[in-house]
Amino acid sequence: MRAVGPEHGFGLYVHWPYCSRICPYCDFNVYAARDRDPEPLIKAIQADLEAHRRLLPDHPALDSVFLGGGTPSLLPAGEMAALLETAQSTFGLAPDVEITLEANPNDILANDPATWASAGINRLSIGVQSLDDEALSFLGRDHASADARAAIETAQAHFDNHSVDLIYARPGQSLSAWETELRQVMALGAPHLSLYELTIAERTAFGHRAARGELVPMPDDDQADLYELTQAVCEAHDLPAYEVSNHARGPAYQSRHNSIYWASGDWIGIGPGAHGRLTLQGQRLATEARRRPADYIQAPQAIRTELSKTDTAREFLAMALRPVSGLDLNRFEKLFGRRVDAAVLADLRDNGLGRAEQDSLILSRSGRLIADYIAGLLAP
Repeated sequence: MRAVGPEHGFGLYVHWPYCSRICPYCDFNVYAARDRDPEPLIKAIQADLEAHRRLLPDHPALDSVFLGGGTPSLLPAGEMAALLETAQSTFGLAPDVEITLEANPNDILANDPATWASAGINRLSIGVQSLDDEALSFLGRDHASADARAAIETAQAHFDNHSVDLIYARPGQSLSAWETELRQVMALGAPHLSLYELTIAERTAFGHRAARGELVPMPDDDQADLYELTQAVCEAHDLPAYEVSNHARGPAYQSRHNSIYWASGDWIGIGPGAHGRLTLQGQRLATEARRRPADYIQAPQAIRTELSKTDTAREFLAMALRPVSGLDLNRFEKLFGRRVDAAVLADLRDNGLGRAEQDSLILSRSGRLIADYIAGLLAP
């Protein structure tokens, strides 16, 4: 088996770039929805997928499809079905395929989620971000906490497999306030939580405010305290971490799509600005679609770049350290041409950051908190 490639999972990511409102923390390739006709972009995405089939004639059926953005829940259910029909007719969908739709609470309340299920969606990722109204206002969200609770309840009537996204480590957020919010969301019964620390990127509205001194990011030590609290509370409520930022009530609810990224499988990225990773004739390829929707509609073929063996190995390492299942040391040796330095493994063990177990390096909770740093120690 190859160290990277579709043997480790094969997925499709579809980027729908339009949003009814652009959040001040968002660093994704997004645009105001206005009254845009979705048909030209839908057709371009379908053409892009068909071109990928011609490029990858030997790739298997898709293990996962993820409709992300942007706000793909703005799409009519019929358009979702059309995209999934193209995925089926080109690559095919595995019998147990996971098909995720990112959905905002207001879109769940404004639509009948049963139509999404009929279109083929079998998992929702709900962008709640907070259950505190003041925090929602700060984050620029267009829903209130009551809307989020109602949306989760509505989604649960149609989707057993669903996830709730929350953003924490907001400026001034206390440990007690975050613990209260965590317990509230757990009481709503979602079997999967994606819990992300607020990142303030330069190009965002928050980044501009931070540059002017109007917004001060939370200090790293305080963020670490919130992370430790998150792990403890989630474990106590049967939602342990299976990756740095993701928690699930058992393997059945773990995100299969994200697991492809962490395992260095292959995924097709289509839609404006989407990124992909493909393996073709033993060569690892990075793909990136044109960012502006108008440019993508005119030329939906992705720009492909060959990755060096070193870049491939370092990408693998950075992603493989994130899941609690750990880094496969045999795959590391195949990619880097040598074993992990025994002295580094010993230091990680002695400092309580990780342990070697059955040909895997498994990081501790504290180790996962500095996974990027440990990747730098391990890489040649």
